[in-house]
Amino acid sequence: MRLAVAQIITGANVAANLDLIREYATRAKAAGAELVVFPEAAMRAFGNSLADIAEPLDGPWAAAVRSLARELAIAVVAGMFTPGEGGRVRNTLLVTGPGVDTSYDKIHLFDAFGFAESDSVDAGASPVTFELNGTVFGLATCYDVRFPALFTANARAGAHVNIVCASWGAGEGKAEQWELLVRARAVDSTTFVVACGQGNPASVGLPPAGTAPTGIGHSAVISPLGAVVAALGEVPELAIVEIDTSSVEEVRGKLPVLANARDL
Repeated sequence: MRLAVAQIITGANVAANLDLIREYATRAKAAGAELVVFPEAAMRAFGNSLADIAEPLDGPWAAAVRSLARELAIAVVAGMFTPGEGGRVRNTLLVTGPGVDTSYDKIHLFDAFGFAESDSVDAGASPVTFELNGTVFGLATCYDVRFPALFTANARAGAHVNIVCASWGAGEGKAEQWELLVRARAVDSTTFVVACGQGNPASVGLPPAGTAPTGIGHSAVISPLGAVVAALGEVPELAIVEIDTSSVEEVRGKLPVLANARDL
């Protein structure tokens, strides 16, 4: 499968962010990709208000992404915000394209490193997988990458690829942790991991947004044995990657960690 990793940097302007999604999705389609993955908070960057732009999955923003995916005949994964309870929002991944329309609400909220995502976001409750052109994908968002059980649950549900959309927080050692975690989750679950993060705003001269996790770049595609298939830097970039998902079963035959795991 040929897929695209769209490491973009979004801002406060929802319409401008949608234009950015159109630009990168169009480039991905031109390069022959069947799927293009955008980061968490593609609708609006963290460090800005969220409740005022949150929309249901049948609202105009999601409808515009669906229309784009239909126009280009490409599947799109993009982070948005949907209404939650008590004025909160849900941190949602929209998945839409030929033969697929689903969503995932982030389960593990980023209450760490001086940021409290749960102040404004409701947690999701259930893992989500989807099938595209015969391949099953699992979904995860940012802080989820620190919790191996989600990735193995997706693998047990049939996923050969886990997608992680992120807006990773900057800080000492954070880039190294990100790189370690995405590789570890691939080996834990014997899946490909497609990890797409927001680019680093500082790389294009944008100021920090307090403690908000606005991205560090370093998107990557990792093999089921933890090898780096593709690695990006900090600036906005589109990577086109070919992955052979048939290799997953071969890997699981050699390294049957899913079959060997025991309840403790």
